Amino acid sequence: MIGDSHHAPPPAALPGTENASSARTRTGARVAVIVPAYGVAHLLGEALTSLQRQSFSEWECIVIDDGAPDDVAGAVAPFLSDPRIRFLATGNHGVSCARNTAIAAATAPLVSLLDGDDLFRPGYLAAVVPILEADPGVRLVTCNALIFGAVPRLHTCVESPQPTHGALAQVLDRSFNVYIGTTFRRADFDAIGGFDTRMAQSEDFDLWVRLMMLGGTAHYIDAILGEYRVRPGSASANAGRMLLGNIRTYEKARAALAADAPEIPLLDRLLADSRAALEFEHAIDCIVDGDTQRGLSALHGCRSQVAGVTWRLSFALWHLFPALARPMLRWRRRAHSRGAVAGAAYPSFLESEG
Repeated sequence: MIGDSHHAPPPAALPGTENASSARTRTGARVAVIVPAYGVAHLLGEALTSLQRQSFSEWECIVIDDGAPDDVAGAVAPFLSDPRIRFLATGNHGVSCARNTAIAAATAPLVSLLDGDDLFRPGYLAAVVPILEADPGVRLVTCNALIFGAVPRLHTCVESPQPTHGALAQVLDRSFNVYIGTTFRRADFDAIGGFDTRMAQSEDFDLWVRLMMLGGTAHYIDAILGEYRVRPGSASANAGRMLLGNIRTYEKARAALAADAPEIPLLDRLLADSRAALEFEHAIDCIVDGDTQRGLSALHGCRSQVAGVTWRLSFALWHLFPALARPMLRWRRRAHSRGAVAGAAYPSFLESEG
């Protein structure tokens, strides 16, 4: 079933973070902004400042610290004088559980996601909220966003033209990109059971897919309204884990859809492609871990996953000199990891203005 996700019970607010004024303000809020802040206390101030600078003011915000190793409470303290901002703390159960807990504590009919190291540009809420309020057929509203920080170059999440509206099939095959800083209805979120806490990867993609399975469309605003930060030393963008998350999302969608649903052939193709790509990544893992002979044999068996002159030359070179495969593929992994550059080369728009 669609609404089969697992939840943890919501915690009580920390002493001093709740008052009558904040309760009255949240009751009139049109959108709740959810800010998980694990490990990003030093950046949280920027995220909350970007929220306070919104041209749209009818929001509530819940910052949640799910057992972070840094001082999230200290970072949020200067912002608690704003009655729209509230702070919750729980044990560490992962980002999906943290978001579910914060959303359960919210009162607004719409929900926006803002990670504690990311930013909304000033017009974000003013752009997304009216779309959902005006059109009940829209399940989620997303936008373009700038990717900044420890990246080789500034770029955006959506770099190719994307239609204004996307259906379930376009979200599934990612021809319609959904940015993590997306807004949706609280009622829809509750109907599908929230974030699936059993998902170790791709939990956001899984949520978008399950929201779209309710019917309707996803709406894209072709403007840079958010900023996604890549931090030095961030965990690698592990291709194998991402593929596992995608496969689980596709399997869940296929099981929930009717046998004659038009998306079934697409899901079968996506599953086959993702499983083949996972075999390729496992072969690379084998080589990187030191079992070069077995890894190269497996890699040759799934060469169809890659194309181009560089790969053809690499395979020819490894045939002659197998020992070169490990250092070359280790370099490839480092070069494609998130936060691979040495420092934060590009500042946020708030830092640039300062």
